[in-house]
Amino acid sequence: MSASYVLDAFAVMAFLRDEPGGPKVRELLQAAARDEIQLHLSLINYGEVLYLVERRWGEIELRKVIARLDELPIQVMPIDRPMAFAAAHVKTHHQLSYADAFAVALAQQFDATVVTGDPEFKNVEELVHIEWLPQPNARHATLSAAP
Repeated sequence: MSASYVLDAFAVMAFLRDEPGGPKVRELLQAAARDEIQLHLSLINYGEVLYLVERRWGEIELRKVIARLDELPIQVMPIDRPMAFAAAHVKTHHQLSYADAFAVALAQQFDATVVTGDPEFKNVEELVHIEWLPQPNARHATLSAAP
């Protein structure tokens, strides 16, 4: 069985914006394309990426990002009732955003490592393995044109 990773919105945005964590995410995407690992993204975290992109760069850029994400070897996981319950349980007992609770619940489901740089995940280090990405530089304000 190959290793599994869960990307959160921080990781996806680091890749899209070519931030310091982007190379690690790109490396994971390449490994997933070779079927060496599995990459998962909760539909909730996918939606989080979409609203961040549309709010920062508008609808035209949003359409480009959707097309780009749909080409990547990431399994976007739907949210069902048990997943909603699992995320609610995580949120109830740990201080992090509700969207981040879905990444944790998904990681628990697949015994996966969460890939993030979001400091909120320090509150759940006892629940899941975390691959920490570096924080972005303030000057990264646009989306990367790189694939």
